[in-house]
Amino acid sequence: MSAVLDGKKLLVIGGGSGIGQQIAADALIAGAHVVIGGRDPKAISATVARIADDHLAGVAQGTDEAPIGERVLGATVDLTDEDSIRMLAEQTGDLDYLVSVAAAHANGPVAQLDRTAITRAFDAKVIGPLLLAKHFAPQIRTGGAILLFSGVAAWRPAPERTVMATTNGAVSFLAEALAVELAPIRVNALSPGIVDSGAWDKMGTTKNQFFTHVATANPARRIGHPSDISAAALLALTNPFLTGTTLHIDGGGRLA
Repeated sequence: MSAVLDGKKLLVIGGGSGIGQQIAADALIAGAHVVIGGRDPKAISATVARIADDHLAGVAQGTDEAPIGERVLGATVDLTDEDSIRMLAEQTGDLDYLVSVAAAHANGPVAQLDRTAITRAFDAKVIGPLLLAKHFAPQIRTGGAILLFSGVAAWRPAPERTVMATTNGAVSFLAEALAVELAPIRVNALSPGIVDSGAWDKMGTTKNQFFTHVATANPARRIGHPSDISAAALLALTNPFLTGTTLHIDGGGRLA
């Protein structure tokens, strides 16, 4: 991968695993200085170490000549706590790109939904990112961008996924509103479909059957992989004429 992010500073919130980790790793290869933020300091430290080790292995194989140095760091942040967000902004300083992949699920029948879980879901997807914009926008350099994560559930609502559909849909509208208010900072949303990111592993032996069903229905005839989402994320961050847009990286799943 060419060093398209050479010297740029990227903060990934929720980068402890799956898609966020892939974005952080690919940005590092592309030349960025990366800060990975999350609630669990142990998990973040482990992710930073893993990405650094993988990066150094790539250097040893000649796949990336850039030194690792101090280009990947971890930070603790709680999107339910504005003081935590404010402190992270102070610690991080100026940056070029901000990505939030944080999520908290409140799935289940409407009649059984728990208010605390609903609030937590909105904190992760909507309120937290709004507060991230509040505290980080003054620190984003010229040409910078914010990328928020929506999801295909907003366009294909299903029973027991009402909160997920609503929060994901709100992200798309939030990106549009912030793109107008924070201009010329670019703000976009990315809506993944079904991705083999590790989130489905809890399904056990039924996961492969589920993936086969999804791939059969999708126009792309496959499920997604973290690398598919990461490639689109880097495009959204670096394309200077893209703002106020939701990128649907779902294999056409919203159409199936």
